[in-house]
Amino acid sequence: MKKYVVVLCVMLILGGLGLVLVSGYLNHKKEQTYTYSTKVIGNPLMGYAPQATDEEVSKDVELLYVDVTWAELEPKEGQFQWEAIEKANQFDRWRSEGKHVVFRFILDYPTEEKHKDIPNWLYESLDHPGAWYSTSYGKGFSPNYADKKLQSYYKKAVQAMAQRWGDDGFIAYIELGGVGHWGEWHVNTAEGVPSLPRFAELENFVSPWLTADFTGSQFLMRRPFTTAKKNGLGLYNDMAGSISDTKEWLKWIESGGSYNQTGESVLVAMSDYWQSAPVGGELTSGISMKTLMSTRLSETRKWVRQSHTSFLGPKVAEKNSEGYYQLLSDLGYRLWISKAVLKGYGKQKTLSLTWHNAGQAPFYKDWSVRLQVVDSSGKVLDSAPFSMDLRKILPDQSQTITNELPKSFVTADGNLRGQLRLAIIDPMTDKPAVKLLMEGQESSREISLF
Repeated sequence: MKKYVVVLCVMLILGGLGLVLVSGYLNHKKEQTYTYSTKVIGNPLMGYAPQATDEEVSKDVELLYVDVTWAELEPKEGQFQWEAIEKANQFDRWRSEGKHVVFRFILDYPTEEKHKDIPNWLYESLDHPGAWYSTSYGKGFSPNYADKKLQSYYKKAVQAMAQRWGDDGFIAYIELGGVGHWGEWHVNTAEGVPSLPRFAELENFVSPWLTADFTGSQFLMRRPFTTAKKNGLGLYNDMAGSISDTKEWLKWIESGGSYNQTGESVLVAMSDYWQSAPVGGELTSGISMKTLMSTRLSETRKWVRQSHTSFLGPKVAEKNSEGYYQLLSDLGYRLWISKAVLKGYGKQKTLSLTWHNAGQAPFYKDWSVRLQVVDSSGKVLDSAPFSMDLRKILPDQSQTITNELPKSFVTADGNLRGQLRLAIIDPMTDKPAVKLLMEGQESSREISLF
């Protein structure tokens, strides 16, 4: 009988202790929920990309567009005009403001006057340099893209640009525009411009970029070429807003087909490419901006969304147009957190965050997420990474990601040392960069959690 009483007492004590422990654990669980904000904002790596030469840009602009012709870059062999190009395009200013660049290197840009966009020294060194033209597109010079000497010098120019501009991720996107009028991979053969050579020759205006060291840059091609699919490249559509042209572009992406410039079947289906590689382009010049942003606005928005477009430039919506913010809301990612859960006992705590992307495209860069604990004055007491891959949060999907909270964030009695904050860090600046779409925090690049 005595043994039975002793055992019963022990069981009651252990049971009570268990209840205390469970109760203590549950009491150390905190949960915070957030509401999605529909506010239209600018964010890094997406949105409108006006010309980098513009003196004034909208506050929502985080991307600038830069195109450089070979004649501008290297007027004399081996002598590159770095400082002049950087000054004209305000590289120092945009870097200091934490903005990034969409870049295109062009060999043929039609204008109203006779000219050529390859350097004189190069033109004079080629046995068969190319052909002058005067068409409805404008006037200019179409290089002979099959010329081996042209290809060799082109590779050297790309390597020089990588050495100068490729080390910090300032150039976020490179549109591979080395071929055709405006770098759009077509020439106006209907008005007498010589045809492009076989695609095997044209690939020599892609491969130098893929082997050059452009840290943090992603490459885009004008069409879904075999090269684009093989190398996981993005695509750009310079006819955004044109229904017929965009439909054709999307048809290539969905089904592949023949490249009308060479007659080869080098366009391939790559319908899911946007899940890992960016989509860019610019609004068409064939339709007035007034029309695109008013009577054609719903169609313009529809095709931009269907294309999963992240950025448009340099032809962008006018700030005072009725559709400016509506179209901006259709571009790129819209990341937000719906729930944060902090639980655990003592210094053993985990943080779970439920992420969403309400946009049309992923966040394409492998930027880090950083946690900070700060005191009442805002002083950072400690910081640590929150391990996750932002690129995997696809549109209309959610992910709950859990990390152990560093013990240094927690006091001996199990409380946070201060307020817990989260930020997405731009490696170029090592500063918080991305605004998350939670009501009340849309203007901040640092999110308050607890």
